[in-house]
Amino acid sequence: MKPVLCVVGARPNYMKMAPILRALAARGVPATLLHTGQHYDASLSGRFLDELGMPPPAVNLEVGSASHAQQTAEVMKRFEPVLLEQRPAAVLVVGDVNSTLACALVAVKLGVPVAHVEAGLRSYDRAMPEEINRVLTDQLSELLFTTERSAAANLAKEGIDPARVHFVGNVMIDTLQASLPRAVPPPAELKRKPGYAVLTLHRPSNVDDPNTLERLLGAMRKIAERLPLVFPVHPRTASKLASADSGGLLIRPPLGYLEMLGLMRDAQLVLTDSGGMQEETTALGVPCITLRENTERPITVEEGTNTVAGTDPARILAAVEDTLRSGGKRGRRPELWDGQAAPRIAAVLAQRIA
Repeated sequence: MKPVLCVVGARPNYMKMAPILRALAARGVPATLLHTGQHYDASLSGRFLDELGMPPPAVNLEVGSASHAQQTAEVMKRFEPVLLEQRPAAVLVVGDVNSTLACALVAVKLGVPVAHVEAGLRSYDRAMPEEINRVLTDQLSELLFTTERSAAANLAKEGIDPARVHFVGNVMIDTLQASLPRAVPPPAELKRKPGYAVLTLHRPSNVDDPNTLERLLGAMRKIAERLPLVFPVHPRTASKLASADSGGLLIRPPLGYLEMLGLMRDAQLVLTDSGGMQEETTALGVPCITLRENTERPITVEEGTNTVAGTDPARILAAVEDTLRSGGKRGRRPELWDGQAAPRIAAVLAQRIA
């Protein structure tokens, strides 16, 4: 049996791919892990692999950072000879980073079926590069694995055959559920009253413009007057903070997955522009305030703990005040967010490539 070539391009992709690799192995489906090197930090990447029980990538394209066009093109150039050499049964891509689209495009042009995990998510904001990647990858994919039922409706509107779509649940929650017993508790001083909040920022629309970043940090400094605000700084954000006022925030280096999981689990509140953290906080029952004008994960608002507050400081502060006063949204875990999404994906793949 030919292997499935499994592609990761950024650290969040690891959390999505780890349970899929285990589920494929359990079914006897061979798989090869390829890392494009789109996002790479030697100290963090090895740590994530260890924490998630993943093998080192068999192939690393070592693409590195560049503009969207340059990075996408470089992934395609370096991925094509690997695909021609290996001729896998399928290419499996996750999420919405540039590597997702680049590898899907190369595969489909060489006649290799593409399977997309997290298909059908839509913010309907074409200013987000990730939205372009999502839409185009879904059009190229033969198998589309969805995390929530609204995704199927999005795909139907775009003319995608429902027979290609499989509602399987959320692999991020597979990893979260399996990892919770090993989550690293936060430092004891953070667990004293009144508790603490967690902040992450990395979207270009939030951190690349100095005025936008300063407005957001101004709101965060006010929140930090109410309760400690822990800010693990994303690598792309670190350089931007050098000229910004982050006084009053508890700045931390990037954290490993198990450290971040423990920090989120015990927080009173999470403020983020991350899509994955909207899902994780919903699964953990922790109130989340999203620092964006929209979300491609509406189920986290409709059923989960997420409130989309945008980037206006007044709206953010009002949402925080409401959360601290009421205890925030608790919601519930959405359908099929039960820790078994990866086995459902593996079952479909095994049937298709047998």
